[in-house]
Amino acid sequence: MSTGDPNSQDSPFRHERTSRDEAPQFVLPLVARIEKASPPARTDALETAARAVLVMLSDARSSGDGEWAEAMRDWQDARIRKVVRRARGAEWRRAETLPGITVTGKSAEVRVFPPVPLDGWPKDLARLQVSGTDLDDPEPPAGPDPAAPVLWLNPEVDMSAGKAMAQAGHGAQLAWWDLSDAARTAWRDAGFPLAVRTAAPAHWQSLTTAGLPLVRDAGFTEIAPGSCTVVADHRALRD
Repeated sequence: MSTGDPNSQDSPFRHERTSRDEAPQFVLPLVARIEKASPPARTDALETAARAVLVMLSDARSSGDGEWAEAMRDWQDARIRKVVRRARGAEWRRAETLPGITVTGKSAEVRVFPPVPLDGWPKDLARLQVSGTDLDDPEPPAGPDPAAPVLWLNPEVDMSAGKAMAQAGHGAQLAWWDLSDAARTAWRDAGFPLAVRTAAPAHWQSLTTAGLPLVRDAGFTEIAPGSCTVVADHRALRD
């Protein structure tokens, strides 16, 4: 399995064409519940999406002979694509009937589904909109818990909430890949505590040179290919 090193010739996050582009392409669908009257806070939505990716990666159905294992292997052998769509009302209720896992935050609900072919989304997911995931924080988020892993966002890259949710998911996945089995188990058993925050410019510079998992976006949507979007900082990765 790839380590997620963006400089590796086989990295799923290189923007140049690699061997991964020759494999059948899959996407991990995430659906955020965004009701008109009560949308979730942006930071909570980002954190919930990141946890949803981790829950899917660690689920027993995603490995070995599990029912989602083949799709997960096919997805991880190609480009690591995640797409976030929004749902409300009846759309959300239909999405909940499809095989997947719903993860809840303080105000956010995100349902993650096993990977599907890039051009083979289930009908009830394909009809959902990608746009309309712009969210705000009612108040600036507090500083992260020093003991919790943090997914740091690039302060110089502007992303919609949906795009940022996908990028936070990438960062969480790279951290998961780089952790030892013992560290993965401890993180999972604790309920995947994490924070998503935007780094101060000086801090961002130090993070990108610290040898931590770094997401370089392939540039399929919104931002330029090769843009650094997220650094995953987990205490176990610094030990």
